[in-house]
Amino acid sequence: MAEIAPFPGPKAADTPAANAQAAPQKPAASRPRDPRLDFYRGIAMFIILIAHVPGNAWTSWIPARFGFSDATEIFVFCSGMASAIAFGGSYARGGWLMGTARVLFRCWQVFWAHIGLFFFVAMCMAALDLSGAFDKSYIGSLNLKPFFNNTSEQLLGLFTLTYVPNYFDILPMYLVVLGLMPFVMALEKLHVGAIAAFCVAVWLVANPYMLGLGPNGLSLPAEPWSAREWFFNPFGWQLLFFTGFAFMKGWLPKPPVHWALAALAVAFLVLGAPFGSWKVFLWVEAANADLGAMIRKTYPLTSEWREKTDFGLLRYVHFLSLAYLAWIVAGENGQNLIARGQGVAAKIWAGLLAVITKVGQQSLAVFVFSMALARMIGVALDEMGRTAVTVPFANLTGFALIIACAYGAAWFKSNPWRRKA
Repeated sequence: MAEIAPFPGPKAADTPAANAQAAPQKPAASRPRDPRLDFYRGIAMFIILIAHVPGNAWTSWIPARFGFSDATEIFVFCSGMASAIAFGGSYARGGWLMGTARVLFRCWQVFWAHIGLFFFVAMCMAALDLSGAFDKSYIGSLNLKPFFNNTSEQLLGLFTLTYVPNYFDILPMYLVVLGLMPFVMALEKLHVGAIAAFCVAVWLVANPYMLGLGPNGLSLPAEPWSAREWFFNPFGWQLLFFTGFAFMKGWLPKPPVHWALAALAVAFLVLGAPFGSWKVFLWVEAANADLGAMIRKTYPLTSEWREKTDFGLLRYVHFLSLAYLAWIVAGENGQNLIARGQGVAAKIWAGLLAVITKVGQQSLAVFVFSMALARMIGVALDEMGRTAVTVPFANLTGFALIIACAYGAAWFKSNPWRRKA
């Protein structure tokens, strides 16, 4: 993002007489929106839908099956970049108090999105079970029986975020990470190095194995009756969020495009795949049993480094490698994503880019909608059966619905009722 130049001091040409004689200036052309952020965030939304449909065969081909990181990293990293645009600007214009007020308002929105999503999905699962039309318990499939069996206690836990059921765990993580932003922006007044030290220190507290201090780091409890922690530990995942934030704010310089760095990233992704992906490991083991046996021995040694809950180091390096290659592919300011020419292929790509970008721009609304939609698609597949016809049909229908959600959310946000005739 280009820095804003300091406001120039008064000049002779700025006097009223000079201005009266000066020719009227044309307004500066608006700079085209960089498509990279919304494009990749939109891609993540489609992957997240696929990943959350129960028994979905398409999950065998999402990025999570080929390496250490997955679409969650895309979502969190891009959310950090988007937050730098939205909230970083508020801090710059209104100061720390006004910037923090806007962050708190966003936290309020995310909190109620989380609560609303939980109650809607819980209601749907209860309705399905009460109908008596199914030979399985959908409440049980999401492990929501503790909530229905002891509603009073779990209701309190739900609102205090001490009860965070699996499947409803990413928005609480995002909420806590947003809550760290005022501290990060306060540290900016000292030095950007203080921000880096803070983020790395918090990550190390969540990942003490890096310091040889054992596997159990700082985390938050997910349910009162067990030792289970939040599936997404915000103290680990904040490192990725603020990495994206730092790139967009200019605290970190944009990476240089160089063949050696690209080759290193590709080498890590390819050579690391059998160590980070069970699917790829099985391919390697089938091709060479001895090599497979050697790789299998490393799994216990790298379990903490691959950890998703606390965001292990290998996931971080893997995602940064992917992000670097995506940066190169997209080109400067996303120029390689923009369709050129008037041919049919260019028009098709322009349409796809517009749709994917729209989904990325409305990521919170689309995410909440898709999490509820995924369960309903799972129910439909239970009834229709999972075949070579029904699975693609279900996924493509889901894609169409989240696209409709994105355009609907954008329409409502535009306040069309306020437009003058």
